[in-house]
Amino acid sequence: MRRRGSDFRRSGRRKISNVVWWVLCGIVVMLFILILSKAGQIEPRPSIPKRRYRHEKFVEGMNMTEEMLSPTSVARQVNDQIALAKAFVVIAKESKNLQFAWDLSAQIRNSQLLLSTAATRRNPLTVLESETTIRDMAVLLYQAQQLHYDSATMIMRLKATIQSLQEQMSSLTEKSSKYGQIAAEEVPKSLYCLGVRLATEWFQNSDLQRKLEERSHVGSKLTDNSLYHFCVFSDNIIATSVVVNSTALNSKAPEKVVFHLVTNEINYAAMKAWFAMNMDNLRGVTVEVQKFEDFKWLNASYVPVLKQLQDSDTQSYYFSGHNDDGRTPIKFRNPKYLSMLNHLRFYIPEVFPALKKMVFLDDDVVVQKDLSALFSIDLNRNVNGAVETCMETFHRYHKYLNYSHPLIRSHFDPDACGWAFGMNVFDLVEWRKRNVTGIYHYWQEKNVDRTLWKLGTLPPGLLTFYGLTEALEASWHILGLGYTNVDARVIEKGAVLHFNGNLKPWLKIGIEKYKPLWEKYVDYSHPFMQQCNFH
Repeated sequence: MRRRGSDFRRSGRRKISNVVWWVLCGIVVMLFILILSKAGQIEPRPSIPKRRYRHEKFVEGMNMTEEMLSPTSVARQVNDQIALAKAFVVIAKESKNLQFAWDLSAQIRNSQLLLSTAATRRNPLTVLESETTIRDMAVLLYQAQQLHYDSATMIMRLKATIQSLQEQMSSLTEKSSKYGQIAAEEVPKSLYCLGVRLATEWFQNSDLQRKLEERSHVGSKLTDNSLYHFCVFSDNIIATSVVVNSTALNSKAPEKVVFHLVTNEINYAAMKAWFAMNMDNLRGVTVEVQKFEDFKWLNASYVPVLKQLQDSDTQSYYFSGHNDDGRTPIKFRNPKYLSMLNHLRFYIPEVFPALKKMVFLDDDVVVQKDLSALFSIDLNRNVNGAVETCMETFHRYHKYLNYSHPLIRSHFDPDACGWAFGMNVFDLVEWRKRNVTGIYHYWQEKNVDRTLWKLGTLPPGLLTFYGLTEALEASWHILGLGYTNVDARVIEKGAVLHFNGNLKPWLKIGIEKYKPLWEKYVDYSHPFMQQCNFH
């Protein structure tokens, strides 16, 4: 059999190849169409839930209606006009345009009456009934803009008004501070009267002097370290008597209590007379009265404060009466901060050389608990036992001292915890061993130009007893009754209540609700108290 030529065989193969090619192309086209069809299908999106109006909870608590919330509300337009008109009334009055202010006020009343009528009938306002009112108000508001009562002008005038009020407030605050300081420093007439009468009685009544001399047998108690020794440095007779009376009445063993009182030459006779006359009411408490002028070692060559008093610049600062161009507040220029009675607390070991432990009390405190437990507290070889006051940042070191001064910055932690004078336990043995008075002298001499601190005995105390203070439980010493509100539960638990601040309980400016805590230890029935109008 004869075979076909080679050309015929190649042609058949081409036909088969073409068929395969066309089949593949068709498959690709169908796949492409299929992909396009799926891509073109848009899946239905899930329905978006209705969003809750973000201020809906706020709206529910307000007296709002749907009409007021509507963007086409006539009532809301009237309300907006009223609010703007009220602002223009204020500006018009300040500009002395009283007639225009009256016209605005009258139109405000008309608009308010329209709203009130609509609210009463419980139907929304219509454009027809409110057209006249809205138009009349719009005319007045446009007139206000022509008078430059626009927002920019209002803002400028309000800023000027605010600035003026701030200046007035600043001036009044300064005057209030100044007058308050003067009132706090003033000696009440009744207290002055009492001092004069007592001094007169002391020099005229030999029996009174003899009565005090008869108690000289208690001299051994004054140096007995097994007893409870307290010291008060004051020229205020009544305040000192309250400290002694309240301690005696609340003591479990008053016969073991010894009070060492130090005053000045002026009040020395009066102080002795008072306690000689009232000794029988003290439940056996021993009282010693001294005057600091008798301390021969207390002189300018030893005491920096006395040396500074001889400096002309210091005398000018405290006593000249110049206002220092207002740079220094009046409270910083109070001469009492240079008083030896104020600084004598830094010389307790010298004043009482035979004693080992002493509780120091300010004359503006009231004792309402037994204090004998203070003498058994372990101070852990520290010198000063005190209640810390750093619960708030205000009472940390950086609030009392000038940390821009390199000497302060290099020696003291600005966040160190402050503490309070007024009720302090002093270990006099450790005091002498560590020469604490010498430390005080060093810092007092460094502050001759008042660049380390401005006022008082607390800043030098913080420096002197830095690292030498043991924290006591807070209830031993409650502060703030002379300037702020104190929790009644805290007062009830407190052992010593301190009327620190300007509002002393013996002054008229004292806080009335705290005065009874102090007054219950005052003997108003005493003849001299009645003669000097103490009440």
